[in-house]
Amino acid sequence: MKKNLNPSKVFSRISISFSMLVISFGMNAQTNVFDNVIAVSPNHTYLEAALIQQGLDVALKNNAATLTVFAPDDNAFLALATALGTNITGLLALPNLTDVLTYHVLGTTVPASAVTNGAIVQPLSTTNTLKLTKTAGGSVYANQAKVTTADLTASNGVVHVLNGVLLPVETVADIAIDNGFSTLVTAVVTAELLPAVTNPFATLTVFAPTNAAFDNLATSLGTNVNGLLALPNLADVLTYHVLGIVVPSSAVTNGAIVQPLSTTNTLKLTVTLTGNVYVNQAQVTAVDINASNGVVHVLNAVVLPVETVVDVAIDNGFTSLTAAVVKAELLPALTNPFGTFTVFAPTNTAFDNLATALGVDLNGVLAHPQLGDILLYHVLGSQVLSTQLVNGAVATLNGQNVTIDLTAGVKVNASNVTLADVLAFNGVVHVIDAVLLPSLASIFDNEISDLTIYPNPTAETIFVKNSDATEYAIVNAIGAIVQSGKIINNEISVSELQNGQYFIQITTNSNVSSTTKFVKQ
Repeated sequence: MKKNLNPSKVFSRISISFSMLVISFGMNAQTNVFDNVIAVSPNHTYLEAALIQQGLDVALKNNAATLTVFAPDDNAFLALATALGTNITGLLALPNLTDVLTYHVLGTTVPASAVTNGAIVQPLSTTNTLKLTKTAGGSVYANQAKVTTADLTASNGVVHVLNGVLLPVETVADIAIDNGFSTLVTAVVTAELLPAVTNPFATLTVFAPTNAAFDNLATSLGTNVNGLLALPNLADVLTYHVLGIVVPSSAVTNGAIVQPLSTTNTLKLTVTLTGNVYVNQAQVTAVDINASNGVVHVLNAVVLPVETVVDVAIDNGFTSLTAAVVKAELLPALTNPFGTFTVFAPTNTAFDNLATALGVDLNGVLAHPQLGDILLYHVLGSQVLSTQLVNGAVATLNGQNVTIDLTAGVKVNASNVTLADVLAFNGVVHVIDAVLLPSLASIFDNEISDLTIYPNPTAETIFVKNSDATEYAIVNAIGAIVQSGKIINNEISVSELQNGQYFIQITTNSNVSSTTKFVKQ
């Protein structure tokens, strides 16, 4: 017997079947990163046009692919055009446009949660790698560009929106990565500085310490590399090694004081007469490794943005002393953060007074061949506060002693300490009112002989007890020749000399030289 069907029940079954069909069709539908993310975005019209022009949209539509696309927005393309001095049409005409576009695509799917700080990954372009940064605050960068929207998903991958276009060029970061500066690279990653040094339009000079330089720093600080990476001022230390302009080695001048990206302190550059270059205490061991966004010079030590005894002089207007330290090529020694010094620092007036006494100007003082020895006569190889000074002789780095006298204030030789205990990271500075002059008995090759002159002291004339004497030279206390000439009748007039101690060198007919001291009064 035929069974009667209820029309309402039949309609219900048909509706259910149709809904299940729709659901089934939706579950099997395929989406892709091009059609369903980039092409429908109002902010990626230039990227879409570039991909279509280069025929790369086909690859991004491949449902069998697994992709990560870093997608620069329209503002990113406009900014790139401005940086290159062109427009969007100019960008689309770039001969390496395909390479640039494939530099933004990974052949794997990487959600933002899987990005690790410092990851170096290979995109579809093989020209260069991408450097990824994930900050402590959760921001993600690909090279210099920030991910502004993450994890736009499709069935064949994920899209992360960027605020900049990436270029597959060799940056200063690549120089470090490609040449084994592993500790420097790790430090840059840890300090989250990769975006800054991978910016293709930056103009940078990087003074790059070697791995051994970092090891030596760790030893000096009583730690290891991990201890260095945990320094709270790591970013400041690293940016202290970077200038915001490109400076080739040929442009470095002796005594230049330059401001790095760190504003904590300046860098002091030295170029010696033999051609060696120093940045603070660190020697440049390799120069002019060129990158698209700057130049790298290699250092054998890490420089620290600390206030050294040199900074005390520079920052407090001791221009004459600073000029002398530069001329004597002593900047590297005195900027060493791990040195320990006591500096007796003559004022500008002290240098002026010395120049006046010698009948020269400051340049005449700076031209002295033993300027370095004179300056080292102002430096002790340990830190001695004013409260630690005692009466008596104290050895200087010159090798000779200064005499401390505490009977009426503090005197160093004949100079007065006018300001004491200006502390620096690597020592202490005491200001003095006169330039200290060491004994210069060694200014001639000959030792002081038994040459006889008289009277001594003298006010007007010196007589020489040597009938064979023909020529003479009189040298002042800092080694400058102040008078010379022929000896006539064994007599030399010194009436024009200022009062003080001098050396006189006598040369005979047989070309034998002898030296002795005398005092003009």
